[in-house]
Amino acid sequence: MNDSTTQQPMVLQGEGPVLLTLHTGGVAHVRLNRAESANGLNIELLKALHEVLMQIHGDGRVRAVLITGAGKNFCAGGDVHTFLSKGEQLPDYIRVATSYLQLVASLLIRMNPPVVSAVQGFAAGGGGMGLVCSSDFVIAGESSRFLAGATRVAMVPDAGVSVTLTQLVGLRKATEILMLNPVITAPEAKAMGLVTRVVPDAGLENEAWALARQLAEGAPAALANTKRLLWSGIGQGVEAAMPEENSTQALLSGMADAREGLAAVIEKRAPRFTGR
Repeated sequence: MNDSTTQQPMVLQGEGPVLLTLHTGGVAHVRLNRAESANGLNIELLKALHEVLMQIHGDGRVRAVLITGAGKNFCAGGDVHTFLSKGEQLPDYIRVATSYLQLVASLLIRMNPPVVSAVQGFAAGGGGMGLVCSSDFVIAGESSRFLAGATRVAMVPDAGVSVTLTQLVGLRKATEILMLNPVITAPEAKAMGLVTRVVPDAGLENEAWALARQLAEGAPAALANTKRLLWSGIGQGVEAAMPEENSTQALLSGMADAREGLAAVIEKRAPRFTGR
């Protein structure tokens, strides 16, 4: 996405799996840049995303953050091909990846500038749903879809989603989303409170930028403190839940069911779980 109303954005990270530009007026644009993998999260992308968000966190020029994904999908969650390739070393890989994802979610919640995510295609798994649930505003294209997906591959939610999703949509609906893994349409996501607005696909770019610019023009201290007050109770619950999410994820990823679930996703078939 490009902001057609600003000139000469400052490129702060111009290559790699995550890009960062600072635009006139103080909008920092974070772009997930693995379109060929539906912006699937591997450790390299997660490290880069954490570094970019830390850079934003320490930059007083930033007054709003816009997160987008390159290509057809916002973020399809964890990179299942990478995960499956790790074999018996998957628990160690998952432990590190989940730790970075949790740092990312905590930063989005705790940083002063309001965060807007613009979702096209799929927002799935701990990555896609985690970013959505940790953002202050979510603008969704009308054809976008949302999927939790963790239990589908014999794992559990991460990125604090076990707390944030429940706060956003309620316990009963969160239980349904996390255990049954329905594909949620954009209108359904809006109705349940998962996203802020649904807009025509062709207008997603303009709507997201307009909202980010509107926030950047607001009183920064007032917006930062309002965000802090809104997230204060939820944020504490998220961070308390994260260590258990991490240890459980690592434990489950070492089971045969997790490898079967990942293979089933790649092979586009129903998994055959054995409880082992």
